[in-house]
Amino acid sequence: MEMNKLHTFYVLECADGSFYAGYTNDLEKRIHVHNSGKGAKYTRARLPVSCIYSETYETKPLAMKAEYAFKQLRKADKIIYMTNEERGEDDE
Repeated sequence: MEMNKLHTFYVLECADGSFYAGYTNDLEKRIHVHNSGKGAKYTRARLPVSCIYSETYETKPLAMKAEYAFKQLRKADKIIYMTNEERGEDDE
């Protein structure tokens, strides 16, 4: 049933400059929910938000693993992560 669903790890930038990372299977809808004030408690007080980064995965566990790993980083490292387009290719 989930064959056509995209599993997305995403990062929002809040109005105060902070980041919010999450998981969804419908990114456009999720951003709308955040900006309507019905999303995560964290973003409700920091509106509006804009999506500044996203990655799609074949499975929900993979997307959630990426979200968790991102949340463990310091802000400076999060910025590097989002701007590093060659991530994962240095293993060759």
